[in-house]
Amino acid sequence: MIDINATLVAQIINFLILMAILARFAYRPILTALTARRTHIEKSLDEAERELATAKQMRAESEQQIIEARVQARAIIDEAIDLGEQSREAIVQKAIEENTRLLKEAQEEIERNYQQAIVCLRAEVAVMAVAAAEKIIEKNLDVDTNTRLVKKFIKEFSKEKYGELA
Repeated sequence: MIDINATLVAQIINFLILMAILARFAYRPILTALTARRTHIEKSLDEAERELATAKQMRAESEQQIIEARVQARAIIDEAIDLGEQSREAIVQKAIEENTRLLKEAQEEIERNYQQAIVCLRAEVAVMAVAAAEKIIEKNLDVDTNTRLVKKFIKEFSKEKYGELA
C-alpha cells in the first residue's frame, strides 16, 4: 500500500511550488519565445515563397525576352536576306538591261556597216559595170548618161533576176 508520510507531502508541495514558479517565470516566456519563433518561421517561409514566385516570374520574363530577342534577330536576318535578294535582283536586272542595250547597239552598228558596205559595193559594181560596158561597146558615154544607167540598173537589180548576188 501507499504510505503517506510527511516526506511525500513535502515532495508534493515542492513539486507544486516548482510547477507554479516554472509556469510563472519559465513556461510563459518559453511559450512566447516558441510563438515568436513560429511566427518568424512562418514569415520566413512566406517570404521565401514570395521570393520563389518572384524568381519564377523573372525567369519567365527573361525567357520571354530571350524569345523576343531571337524573333527580332531572325526578323533582322530575314530583312537583310530580303534586302540582299532585292539588291541581287536589281543588279541582275540592270546587267540584263545593259546587255540588251549593248546587243541592240551592236546590231544597229552591224546594220549600219552592212548598209554602208552595200552602198559601197553597189557603187563599185556600178563603176565596174560602166567600165565593162565601155570596153564592150567601145564607146564612151557621157557621165550623166552613165550615172543614170547605173542608177536604173541598181533599182532594177533583184534576186529573182540575178540570183544570190542581190
